[in-house]
Amino acid sequence: MGWTGKILRVNLSAGSCTSEATNMQWANDYMGQRGLATKYLVEETDPRVDPLSADNKMIFATGPLTGTIAPTSGRWSVVCKGPLTGAIACSNSGGFFGAELKNAGWDMIIFEGKSSGPVYLDINNDEAELKD
Repeated sequence: MGWTGKILRVNLSAGSCTSEATNMQWANDYMGQRGLATKYLVEETDPRVDPLSADNKMIFATGPLTGTIAPTSGRWSVVCKGPLTGAIACSNSGGFFGAELKNAGWDMIIFEGKSSGPVYLDINNDEAELKD
């Protein structure tokens, strides 16, 4: 499957969902969901940011093999600055979420900001919106 070439950026403060192009140079240089998501986090977040502040980002990322028939291709990662150590933290998971995200047309979701109340993200292929 490779890369879809699209990132979903969710700004919880503004209540907006926007699509942007995946930086393909970074995708090739930092191959895999963990590497690419970490590159985005490092480039977009101040290293001194409080991990529990609205300025921290949480990135849900798929890799180039996610959603294919390759072994372990159901993997996806969450990358953010973790509150325990203040360092970049990565969690990896399996199941259907990664493949479904990739099949919906997204390489990753970048969550930023803070909502004023509980919301959830509704993704229907190339359309996404925050709902309460």
